[in-house]
Amino acid sequence: MARILSEKDIGLLKKLAPECEDLLCSGSGVPYRSILPPLANHYSKDAIDFHRRVSGISPGDLEYLISLILSGEESLGCVPPDYIIIFLNVVEEKLGEEAAATVMQKYEENLECHS
Repeated sequence: MARILSEKDIGLLKKLAPECEDLLCSGSGVPYRSILPPLANHYSKDAIDFHRRVSGISPGDLEYLISLILSGEESLGCVPPDYIIIFLNVVEEKLGEEAAATVMQKYEENLECHS
């Protein structure tokens, strides 16, 4: 679901990627519609950097991000699979196995939609 990032979304993206100045995808020129894809694809240098960034957010911000994923507002489709595993590990560590399993289920459902 395409969306316009709210002020809260932009604030979270800038917490995760403080160097984020422009909210446009450098490849397509289209405004960002999600938080995790640009973090993974434009700001994180590698998987270790991605892990460092997502590990640093508060449980409350993580719960907010998960609520966006579950509502379909936050896309995981462009996030590399190895980064999804990292994200799920952080979710499990901070919020528990059930929260991680719920996100994984949503991720898998969306993969089936694109097959």
